[in-house]
Amino acid sequence: MDSLPIKFQVKKNGVWMLLLLAALMAASTESRKAKVVDSFEYIAMNCRAHSASITEFGAVGDGKTSNTKAFKDAVDHLGQFSSDGGSQLYVPAGKWLTGSFSVVSHFTLFLHQDAVLLASQDINEWPVLKALPSYGRGRDAAGGRFASLIFGTNLTDVIITGENGTVDGQGAFWWQQFHKGKLKYTRPYLIELMFSDGIQISNLTLLNSPSWNVHPVYSRWLHNPKMLLEILSYRAANILVSPDSCTNTRIEDCYIVSGDDCVAVKSGWDEYGIAFGMPTKQLVIRRLTCISPYSATIALGSEMSGGIQDVRAEDITAVHTESGVRIKTAVGRGGFVKDIYVRRMTMHTMKWAFWMTGNYGSHADKNYDPNALPVIQNINYRDMAADNVSMAARLEGIAGDPFTQICISNVTIGMAAKAKKVPWTCSDVGGITAGVSPRPCDLLPEQGPGKMEEGCNFPTETLPIDSVELKTCSYKINY
Repeated sequence: MDSLPIKFQVKKNGVWMLLLLAALMAASTESRKAKVVDSFEYIAMNCRAHSASITEFGAVGDGKTSNTKAFKDAVDHLGQFSSDGGSQLYVPAGKWLTGSFSVVSHFTLFLHQDAVLLASQDINEWPVLKALPSYGRGRDAAGGRFASLIFGTNLTDVIITGENGTVDGQGAFWWQQFHKGKLKYTRPYLIELMFSDGIQISNLTLLNSPSWNVHPVYSRWLHNPKMLLEILSYRAANILVSPDSCTNTRIEDCYIVSGDDCVAVKSGWDEYGIAFGMPTKQLVIRRLTCISPYSATIALGSEMSGGIQDVRAEDITAVHTESGVRIKTAVGRGGFVKDIYVRRMTMHTMKWAFWMTGNYGSHADKNYDPNALPVIQNINYRDMAADNVSMAARLEGIAGDPFTQICISNVTIGMAAKAKKVPWTCSDVGGITAGVSPRPCDLLPEQGPGKMEEGCNFPTETLPIDSVELKTCSYKINY
């Protein structure tokens, strides 16, 4: 430096000073950029210590780029924190095309309000699983089934939630393939969690499922609040929530437009469900609004061979729906449906208010036991009103195996202008009624005023699922 002319030294030093100033300014700018965050809060069973965005794993939200690998890589990476406070995967605004991916324990998947998970139509992005042991076969085909879009098994503490972000199954592709007979395996669901404990699925909009929407199976401690489901034109098998051989489940504050049952309670099929022997029990359904022109608001069965017990539904609204509450079973099912309680239900424009049938018919295969008869007993409906109903009730038990202890109290059903001439049809059922209009069938005799004030009682003790305490979780995503 000493050998250089003074003039050049000043000039050179000036250049270094300018470069240093530019670097400091850039660093300051980057520092300010790093402080730009997206903050959000939500209610959940558990909060997480670690968080990442799907964009950190190369995902592109253009609705065209496959992000299946990005989701798998993200879950694999975040899985290392399962024993260190858990983790959350944030999905920002965008359309995120993906095939099936699995989640892990102590994990939250959070969808921004403008985030859309788009199900891939590339069949190679959907692994094939074995048939469920309590079913013995797939529902669409005798073989296995495609994994759901969001899948998990043998997990603890899983939360799938958001700001009403959307999961779009792009079901038209699957329905077309199904109706053309081109699928070797049963269509995928949107969300399925198996053999798991501590599940929350909430604040989501579910669209266009290839089949059922949410299928928890062989699981317990499930919390499913605030879901919006809209089915466009598909007529069958678009059940919103189907708790299947599950214990301690709560479904509440859901709005559903469906081509099938809004809530379908299940526990296995024929001899396979009997052998597996895992009932669905301790189920709470609250503040459900259902529109289902072809099916039921709440269906129990028909796959109920492991048993269904202690179901409590209240504050239910059904509009333009085939039936309010439907119990479906058949000879060969075995199992039981008992201790069912429904109150404060409002129904508008219905085919039936109540429907029970012991002749649903479909079987897993020809190996079912014709001597396996279901037990249907202690079914309680009270404090209900309906209008524009075609038929009050169709109650059909099984000859030699009647449905018993049916109790209906304080129910008023307004019949449609072109209603059936006989509002009630009953066979092989038994029970009592009080304050029911129109007058029920003779197999459900009216007890008279003041004789059944405490009839059809709704349980007063709470179930364990109602003791779950929710927390306010807060996260910041750096950009």
